[in-house]
Amino acid sequence: MKKFYEHVATREEADGFSICLDERPVKTPAKHALSLPNMALAEAVADEWRTDVDEIDPSGMILTRLANSAVDSVSVHRGAVIDEIAGFGETDLLCYRAAEPVELREQQEQRWAPLLAWLLQSKGVALRATDSVLPLSQEQSDLDTVREVVSSFDDYGLSALHMVTSACGSVVLGLATAYGEIDGNTACELSLLEETFQIGRWGEDPEATKRRVI
Repeated sequence: MKKFYEHVATREEADGFSICLDERPVKTPAKHALSLPNMALAEAVADEWRTDVDEIDPSGMILTRLANSAVDSVSVHRGAVIDEIAGFGETDLLCYRAAEPVELREQQEQRWAPLLAWLLQSKGVALRATDSVLPLSQEQSDLDTVREVVSSFDDYGLSALHMVTSACGSVVLGLATAYGEIDGNTACELSLLEETFQIGRWGEDPEATKRRVI
């Protein structure tokens, strides 16, 4: 998209903070006003639009995309989004370890187990792990607590949580990222632990690499 504005500014509104391009407030793809809950987030979004290049790529503006999702999707379908995120607790990636090779299982234990321990200590959720291919039934009380924790996020936090959780296949990684226990890069790295192990053993698969980039 060709850059169509010169100046970017934030402005306080009655219901939050807006981003203005040449004095015109930014709209979401659904034509809603893009209103941010605080000035810090508004400035962070505005910084994505502050560029000297002639061509801009809104799809690469991560915070803008999250804010758009919060306004256009999460606020409208909040209950469904919460259900989807919390549902990962039943099949969370971190709860399913490889039976073999032993080296991979040891890596999973070393890297994943501390985050399950963090979830237990910080939120009282005791998700169990297995190396079986059969589905693992978690305690309903733990799944209910996961949903309560997810429900506590506002629309903007929920939008970010949804993105990380769905990308990683793990609500544990999503929550650990949201609460600052790990960063987004680490969450991605941990979600690809088995693929990285296989690459180290057998070499890169171009098709798998293409899928990861997509």
